[in-house]
Amino acid sequence: MHRRTIAPRAGWQRIVEEQGLLWHTGSDGRPYWDESGCYVFSLAEIEQLEAATEAVYALFLKAGDRIVKDPALLSALGIPDFCHRAIRDEWRGDRPALDYGRFDFGWDGTGSPKLFEFNCDTPTAMLEAGAVQWDWKEECFPHADQFTSLHDKLVERWAYMAPDLPGGRVWFAHGDDGSGEDTITATYMRDLAQQAGLETHPLLIDDIGLDAQGRIVDGEDQLIAAVFKLYPWEWIVAEEFGPAVVRNLPTTRWIEPMWKMLWSSKAMLALLHDMFPRHPNLLPATLDPGKAGSSYVAKPILAREGANIEIVRDGEVLARSEGDYGAVPRVYQQLHPLRDFGCGYPVLGAWIVGGEAAGLGIREDGLITGNRARFVPHIIEG
Repeated sequence: MHRRTIAPRAGWQRIVEEQGLLWHTGSDGRPYWDESGCYVFSLAEIEQLEAATEAVYALFLKAGDRIVKDPALLSALGIPDFCHRAIRDEWRGDRPALDYGRFDFGWDGTGSPKLFEFNCDTPTAMLEAGAVQWDWKEECFPHADQFTSLHDKLVERWAYMAPDLPGGRVWFAHGDDGSGEDTITATYMRDLAQQAGLETHPLLIDDIGLDAQGRIVDGEDQLIAAVFKLYPWEWIVAEEFGPAVVRNLPTTRWIEPMWKMLWSSKAMLALLHDMFPRHPNLLPATLDPGKAGSSYVAKPILAREGANIEIVRDGEVLARSEGDYGAVPRVYQQLHPLRDFGCGYPVLGAWIVGGEAAGLGIREDGLITGNRARFVPHIIEG
């Protein structure tokens, strides 16, 4: 694994905009999509990353089986009591789901990839990983390969789910975001569903409501039988209509399902380490600050975009980020030093769909990977 400096394509901004990547440059003029370099892997390294991705996914399955039986563990994940029964029912019902997400690993090509967290409820950087970097690879390195099957696997997964979706219709809901990232990401997912033969309808999350019978409807009072939401479950259940969503789960199908609340909490990092303390892809983690040791990363169990993270080495704070999650309980994960390849510290986002490794997206930043991180494409050589 190494980083190679290359020349960006002429007019790259127009090229990626045409693919939907409108947020390619930050407000400060720095590129988010950064094709002035790329990461280069050997096939053996990619195979090791694929194996780690599928191995860690299997751990999450085993942990889910244990957690749904224990109300105390559900509460430790930050899940409200009124959601526990619904989550148990959905987990045990085992209905078809997209079952997709992004594992963030720390790895420099040596040793074992180490899990930092699992983004599985509303994972970001999907368009970049699934489509934009493949187009870049085909134009710039046509004879190389790339670890990118996310696009095709999601189309296959929608086709797999289709018989279980009433009328073959799905609403696609997202927040009204200023950057357009949520809008475009939801639109991209709609396109994937349409390629699988489904009928799709756009929807803002604020337009979801209840009819006179207390059922979930859209802004035109149409009953919503199935809805993909690019909106975190912990926000949904905290909304005024949260209890109604839970009550209507038998008649309104949510994608992803509510059991994703088990896996999206970073408290899972501590529970996984308790269950599998010697697993090579897990770092020691605890919910007890008294057991954190002198070198750790403290993370809110429910947070976004690298907010409210603190990195401590030998008792000294190396980095700290601000945010709105200061009052949220934290998990303390053993510090795993990252390697700076010359332009920042890469975090490897390994995608999974239906239990199968599905691609790689790399983000570079400082010690904390936040919303100013850059997405850098990759290739496979040798």
